[in-house]
Amino acid sequence: TQLSVRFLDNVIDANSYATIDIDIMTKATRKIGLGVMGFADLLIALQIPYNSDEAMHLGKVIMSFISNMADSASTELGLRRGTFPAWEESDYDNNYMFRNACRLSVAPTGTISMIADTSSGIEPTFSLVWKKSNILEGKTFYYINKFFESTAKEYGFYSDDLMSHLSRGGSLQDRDDVPDWAKRVYVIAPDISPESHVRM
Repeated sequence: TQLSVRFLDNVIDANSYATIDIDIMTKATRKIGLGVMGFADLLIALQIPYNSDEAMHLGKVIMSFISNMADSASTELGLRRGTFPAWEESDYDNNYMFRNACRLSVAPTGTISMIADTSSGIEPTFSLVWKKSNILEGKTFYYINKFFESTAKEYGFYSDDLMSHLSRGGSLQDRDDVPDWAKRVYVIAPDISPESHVRM
């Protein structure tokens, strides 16, 4: 986390910006965004349902740790390199000499998470099986959540019919060929209540 803060702060200076206004605003606040890409996959790997109290607690523990470490690293940079230029206009007082006005983000990571073969941001798994079309080559690719695929094969409920059902937006919840424990662990975004989304 601390290395990432230093890296992202350096990126602000190394970057080329589309307009002078973006350059000025970015460097005035030096905002960075450490997040939790892969969080939903972590829960799956630990067999913890995303919409459970245990998942909420783990999310709090992880993000508290990242927050504390990011604040510490940004303070160290603030003392060494100076606080962000818009410091005087901010709500911070001199007890917090941050280099970066914002340090955390839970934004979805889109294509980056697909390249990294992990779940996006803080969001639950959108689907266990999905299609992605490459518009340049006209090809369709199928992605299967690696944890789900290995579990389904290990416990004998993997089938082409199930994969097809899931790739069309179907849910495990309406399948009789999937064990109840797997339905609890492998919840996807549409299976989760709005309240659970907000709590997380």
